[in-house]
Amino acid sequence: MTDMVALLVFAMALAGYLFWGIRTLTGERWQILASVPVRKEADGEWSGVNLTWYGLLTANAYVVAVAVLIVLLGAVRVPLAGTSALAAAMLFFCVPASRLVARLVEKKAHTFTVGGAVFVGTVLAPWIVLGINRLLGAKLGFHIPYTAALAAFAVAYAFGEGLGRLACLSFGCCYGRPLRETPPWLKRLLAGFAVTFYGKTRKIAYAGGLEGEKVLPVQTLTAIIYTTCGICAAFLFLKGYFAGAFLVSMLLTQGWRVFSETLRADYRGGGKISAYQVMGIAGIGYGGLSFLFDPGAQSQIPDLTCVPAYLFHPGAIILLQVLWVAIFLYTGRSTVTGATLSFHVREDRI
Repeated sequence: MTDMVALLVFAMALAGYLFWGIRTLTGERWQILASVPVRKEADGEWSGVNLTWYGLLTANAYVVAVAVLIVLLGAVRVPLAGTSALAAAMLFFCVPASRLVARLVEKKAHTFTVGGAVFVGTVLAPWIVLGINRLLGAKLGFHIPYTAALAAFAVAYAFGEGLGRLACLSFGCCYGRPLRETPPWLKRLLAGFAVTFYGKTRKIAYAGGLEGEKVLPVQTLTAIIYTTCGICAAFLFLKGYFAGAFLVSMLLTQGWRVFSETLRADYRGGGKISAYQVMGIAGIGYGGLSFLFDPGAQSQIPDLTCVPAYLFHPGAIILLQVLWVAIFLYTGRSTVTGATLSFHVREDRI
């Protein structure tokens, strides 16, 4: 009963957050969060750096994903030190990979790809779990259940990317094909859910020339599918069905990734089959094989009653705060937009 109540409350909170984001973030004012003056020009105006809603929403998504990881692994009594080490190791590799893979595939230095980061994380996750158990766990006296850890990673990722798609709505990236170019059956099916972006500085405008035009709601569908998948997989995890939680997460998220690539209009690299589709298919296969190998003992049955001691521990709170700031600064400082600022005195208020 505790599991169901907790999941229901979490699902309601996610639904409210997604409802707000989907209805709001395509508006023009929701790309730039703030502009910070950094250099005064000869004409007296200032050049500024834009801080974006993309960065804020991405940071929110990362924090939720890591919090879910803490909750799920805490439910199988993995100490905070172990969970923190897992999260730090994954982020150390995956966050830079989100930019590096985009540079390799799309030949662009100022963009991010979640698909590339997920593929790198899928490949490294089993080895990170084994390595931390051997190097850190042996010294500190803990053992991270292998199957539970991989399942927890998959569930946390589903939530993280699902919420992260709100950042794509804000920036206007990862956009779908114009509704007018879709087959009649698809147009009828999705016409009521099509999204329209406004703002010349959005990627859909300057890269796709689709400002003000109805496009397929790829970001919206991804957000809903992934968060729903996360809820279902989390339920399976908390009932002790780790294999089921892992398979539901991987098959739905990566299966949708492969299919959704066919609905997108943004540049995804050359070829009829994109590199990200190949990564998605390979990730399912590799993840399935790695999940079959369990060198440890049988995992404990999850118990949410012990989770508050982990999630509300001062160390966990500080970890999540530091993570939020780091991700916001890494992804929220716009390198593809600029700002010109001027300041004046309000004479009527002197």
